[in-house]
Order: sequence, then structure tokens, then C-alpha cells
Amino acid sequence: MNEPAISAVGLSLAMGLCAVGLDLVPGIVMALILARRSFPGKSVLEALVFLPLVLPPVVTGYFLLRLFSQNSFLGGFLAGIGIKIIFTPAGMALAAAVMGFPLLVRTVRAWLENIDPRLEQAARTLGCSKLSSLFSVTLPLAWPGIVAGSVLCFARALGEFGATAMVSAGTPGQRTIALEIFRYYQSPGHEETVVRLALVSIGLSMVALAASEALIRKTTRLRFEKMSGEKP
Repeated sequence: MNEPAISAVGLSLAMGLCAVGLDLVPGIVMALILARRSFPGKSVLEALVFLPLVLPPVVTGYFLLRLFSQNSFLGGFLAGIGIKIIFTPAGMALAAAVMGFPLLVRTVRAWLENIDPRLEQAARTLGCSKLSSLFSVTLPLAWPGIVAGSVLCFARALGEFGATAMVSAGTPGQRTIALEIFRYYQSPGHEETVVRLALVSIGLSMVALAASEALIRKTTRLRFEKMSGEKP
């Protein structure tokens, strides 16, 4: 592969890791809120969190453009302190994080809803605070869901096109695998590069999913061994 294609692979991997880093803590917090709390407006919050799943990605990218443009309050404030989001790799990572956030929240929430609340209540009767029981009981039990959600977030960021295209400058060094495939596909004589990039994208996604499944199986086996005192 040529240098721009290699650069696109590196940028895509960096974006995927950044998206997970940006989403992990707020995603777990949001999953906890949606799984364990009932309050007025919860359905509205759920709709806002999961909206990127059903919106065309370019629409999400458009709203990010409006939100962080220098003509907006937030964009103008950030520009005033020397932070630029739009048409930068940081903006692309943010767009990828926004697109991956609902997948992480949905996956972690599903695992949290399957955890018996009586386990947390038992921990509190033994003297654990709510925060302590969260870190000693809830999150360890939800660990496979956190791993799975993080991998889905990473894979979504890795393959993101629409939202990142809206906030990308499109210059060399600011094109992901998806953007580079689109650019090469429009130019005759680059079919081989398109195929190579597509295969790289598939390979990276498969490796991430395989690693996730292996880690989940290992975590589940170790938990079973700890609870039963013997290997299954």
C-alpha cells in the first residue's frame, strides 16, 4: 500500500482507540442511569442517547458542524482558548465517539439489567457503601458487557464514514480507511488499493471481535472457577 493508505489505517486505529477512551466512562455512567434509575424524562434521554443509531451519519456530522463551528457559542468559546474541533483529527475522533456511544451504552446496559440487584444489596448489608459495591460487585459482573461494548464502539469508529466525512478536512493525513476507500474508488486505476484497504478493514474488525470473545470467555471462566472453587 502507498503512504496515504498506510496513514489512513493508522488514523482509523487511533480514532477507534480515542472513541473508546472518550466513551468508556460516560458510557458506563449512562448505562447505569438507564438500567437502575426511573425518573421523569427518562424516555427522552434514551431517545437522545440512541438517536445516532437511527439518524443518517451525515446528519449527526452536520449537527456537530453547527455545534462546534466558530459561529456557535461553544465553537467560538473553544476557538477563543485555542481549541479547534472542526476539520481536525480531534473532530473526527469526536464524531466517531458520538457514533459509537449508543452501542457501548446499549451493550453495557443489557448486562447491568441482568445482574441481580440482591447481590449489591447483600454487599451493602456487609458494610459496603453504594460506591464500594459498584466497584466491587456491579462493575466486575458487568465486565464482559463493558468489553463487548468497547469493542463494538471501536469497530463502529473504525468503519465510520458519514459523520467523520462532515468534520474532516479531507487532506492527506486526515482520511480514515473509509474516506480513503471512497476517494480511491472515485479515481480510475486504484481498484487494487481499494481491495487492500477493504481487506485491512475486515481483518482489523475480525481481530477486535475475536479478542473480545476470547476475553469474555476467559473472564466468565475465571468467575466460574472463583465461585465454584474448581475448574469447569
